[in-house]
Amino acid sequence: MNRTKASVLIPVFAVILSGCASPKPIRYFTIQPSTAPMIPGEARTVSLLVAGINSSEIFRETPMAYRMGTNEIGTYQYSRWAEPPVEMIQDSLIRLLRSSGNYTSVASLGSTSDGQFVVRGRLYDFEEVDGASITGLVSMEFDLYDRKSGKVVWSHSYSQSEPVQDKEVSSIVTALNVNLDRGLKEVAAGLNQYLSANSGGKS
Repeated sequence: MNRTKASVLIPVFAVILSGCASPKPIRYFTIQPSTAPMIPGEARTVSLLVAGINSSEIFRETPMAYRMGTNEIGTYQYSRWAEPPVEMIQDSLIRLLRSSGNYTSVASLGSTSDGQFVVRGRLYDFEEVDGASITGLVSMEFDLYDRKSGKVVWSHSYSQSEPVQDKEVSSIVTALNVNLDRGLKEVAAGLNQYLSANSGGKS
């Protein structure tokens, strides 16, 4: 009888002890915003508005995502972004376009600023991909909407994988950051090229 009671009490006591353990801390990560060198005297008389980035629900929240196979996406329990990826990407693109020195002003859509052109984007992938090797996948698409004509006048798609150096979450963040920086600079260069050829003169 005593042996039976002991076998019951031991697992119960273990559960109580586990409940008293300190919870694992959540680690938060962010990306370094893209920047471009200022080119004095090159600003055109064009003001840009950057709309909020569209995406699936998973990238409008903060948990970090990973992909296993073609159709399965999961999220880390204790590793999160400091802000939702769509917000970090919009902010980074605005900073990059401002720092280029190519525009009269760059602001988020919905602010008090006004502009003829609206940069619109959609994020498809921003996650770790597990396979034979680990990579950071970034897939996104941007277009330029001309409010005056009511037409999309330019678009650009980007999808690339960046190798991850090891299995640490910080290394995955670095790979995603490098990949995103490359993609946003492609977007900025494409916008600059289009507007150089199709907009008015410089200020």
